[in-house]
Amino acid sequence: MRRNGTGRQHWKKKRIDTNVSIKMINQQFNKTNMRIFKIFFSIVLILILLEGCRIGKNYSRPDIAVSDTFRFKVDTSTVNTEIKWWTMFNDSLLDTLVRYALVNNNDLLIAAQNVEQARLGLKVQKAEMLPKFDMSASGSRGNFAGFKLDDVSNNFTLTGSLSWEIDIWGKYRRMNEAAKAQWLSTAYGYQFLKISLISSVATTYFRLLEYRKKLEISESTYEIRKKSLDIIKQRFDAGIVPEIDYNHAQIQMEIAAAFIPYYKRLIAQTENYLSVLIGQLPQSIEDKASIEEVKANPDIPVGLPAELLARRPDVLMAEQELVGQNAFIGVAQADRLPAISLTGLFGAASSELSSFFTGGAAWSIGAGLVSPLFHWRQKSNRVKIERSRYEAAIHNYDNAVLNALREVEDALVAIETLKDEQDAYQRRTDAAINAMKLSGQRYDRGVANYIEYLESQRQAFESQLELTAVKQQILSSYILLYKALGGGWGTEEEMNAEATAGSGKKKK
Repeated sequence: MRRNGTGRQHWKKKRIDTNVSIKMINQQFNKTNMRIFKIFFSIVLILILLEGCRIGKNYSRPDIAVSDTFRFKVDTSTVNTEIKWWTMFNDSLLDTLVRYALVNNNDLLIAAQNVEQARLGLKVQKAEMLPKFDMSASGSRGNFAGFKLDDVSNNFTLTGSLSWEIDIWGKYRRMNEAAKAQWLSTAYGYQFLKISLISSVATTYFRLLEYRKKLEISESTYEIRKKSLDIIKQRFDAGIVPEIDYNHAQIQMEIAAAFIPYYKRLIAQTENYLSVLIGQLPQSIEDKASIEEVKANPDIPVGLPAELLARRPDVLMAEQELVGQNAFIGVAQADRLPAISLTGLFGAASSELSSFFTGGAAWSIGAGLVSPLFHWRQKSNRVKIERSRYEAAIHNYDNAVLNALREVEDALVAIETLKDEQDAYQRRTDAAINAMKLSGQRYDRGVANYIEYLESQRQAFESQLELTAVKQQILSSYILLYKALGGGWGTEEEMNAEATAGSGKKKK
């Protein structure tokens, strides 16, 4: 009975000692956590106080003087940002081609992935400001620890490490600005490519309609001249007309005949190019539309020159490059100043797994400072390089603005003058066709010679081809104007959101 009582007292005492040990371990662990918390809180407080410290000048948009109105257009209307401008031509096939191109064009899909890469690059750069945590674990058994031990021993370690460079001078914040500018620049580049793609699809489609109309004119002219040649051949065989008239008739018929395969080749090549633009294999594009049926006088809200700078993607892209380069100046300047890094270590070590978590925690916190001392003016010259690049970016931005204004002015004057040119070609064509009919009648009555009739045929054929070309040029000038005005006339926020959404598109 005593032995049992003594045993109970022994186990009770051992249990009390174990509870005391666990309590002491918890107290030690709480003290350690409290120290770490105080240090972490102090660091956060320092960072909050240093948040306003950022080396380098903040970006401000360069002042560029622009005129109040465009030279060839008196229009102060507000631009409608919801217009899908290609639908203004009332051509269902054109709408379909544009829709296919926006989904399947490979260049646009590549640009969308570039936007996604830039967006993820911004996230990667932002993470540079945060502390880095790592963990390592190891275990070993042996009698060697740099020298031979008398006994075999075990060694188990588990450590977590922390490293953190404090952004005192705003270097990483400037790098965040540069990364964001790169992302926006890529997004605007995507939008600009999208506008260019739609413009290419529309102009190529109108060129296809032009070639088909010219083929129709060539085939019609060929049939007319073939019938004329048959009549001349009969008259030549009868000895009524000289052989030279027969030869001239042959020449005119073969001229029209040569244009038929020429325009067939252009039609096929244009269809192939249009197929690639919409992301499909080269194929025939069936369409019964005529270039004469396309609406050639849509209402265009031109707006004001100053508004152009806020919706042209290439101008906004050039400005974001300027923003990023301004941030790189601050990065280069901050790189000349001391850098402070914090390091921390927290872990446990034991010779037995059973006592691994009860042997006490091991930890350390330290700080280091690295300051440039003498680098043969490398860092100061890097600042000068970034400033030089910033000046070059300003000139690039100026060029983007000037070219944007020039393209609008060129498109406006092209539309205005081409309409007058079309009217003149239309009058010329009407007169030439009528003259050809009258010359044929005069020749049949023997009043006019065959040279007069041939000349009237040539002028009628050429004037019809040139009138068709001018109609295509007017349509293409409207396309160029839409492109010069910024395409869909979206605001900066809308284009940014659309470009970001486009980065997730998948090819169907």
